Amino acid sequence: MIPICRAFDVPFIVNDAPELADAAGADGVHVGQDDASVERCRALLGPDAIVGLSTHSADEFDGALVQDATYFSAGPVVPTPTKVGRAGTGVAYAALSQARSTRPVFVTGGVNASNVASLVTAGLRHFVVVRALTESSTPERSARDLRHALDEALSTVSVEPT
Repeated sequence: MIPICRAFDVPFIVNDAPELADAAGADGVHVGQDDASVERCRALLGPDAIVGLSTHSADEFDGALVQDATYFSAGPVVPTPTKVGRAGTGVAYAALSQARSTRPVFVTGGVNASNVASLVTAGLRHFVVVRALTESSTPERSARDLRHALDEALSTVSVEPT
């Protein structure tokens, strides 16, 4: 996977396992609240590595803001089978998180072509997409539809870089 990512200038991020990210030569790691700490990830992967941190509540986000993460995730905004048993946090939580952060906040949970415009309108600009592609019988078309919906939504709002 890393050679493919490099060929397309896409970062390769390992989920939950900083040791594996280090061994594989990945660009970074994404960790949850119960995984290795951001501090441990930085010590292992170095200051230039991408380190993402999941948050699921305002209290967790407050704690995340003081950590040396490259980006955060906020969600899942709706319940999702990729995070069994985790309640949805709602779009308002993700939007508030992004408004409070100078670093990117990625929205997780149920992002697809039919709802990405409302997420953009709420001030969000970074999205994690899983089921809209993996459960599609035509994933390439689904990816193109999502990209079109995102581009159209972004064309109607003032976009500030994060």
